[in-house]
Amino acid sequence: MSDEASLMQGPAPLAAIGLQREIAALFVQSLNLEIAPNDIDPQAPLFGGGLGLDSIDILEVALVLSKQYGIQLRANDEENQGIFSSLAHLAEYVAAHRTK
Repeated sequence: MSDEASLMQGPAPLAAIGLQREIAALFVQSLNLEIAPNDIDPQAPLFGGGLGLDSIDILEVALVLSKQYGIQLRANDEENQGIFSSLAHLAEYVAAHRTK
């Protein structure tokens, strides 16, 4: 593997990290979480042991994300479990589908 190829597999780009922080701040604000946005681990699960969100929290977050980024999330979409599996996955989805 060339040095250039190995560099491309390094940490997330700054734009992705910035979007993760924006979304983390939206989580904290919209759900009144008692945690700083920077303390949310991008790889931790959003449900259960990670942030401990439930389905009502995710619905609220989906609404906020729709307003903020113009993305459309459907409640019965089979991809939702993957999309909402972590902050990093959610940020990737938003980056790929945002209209704002």
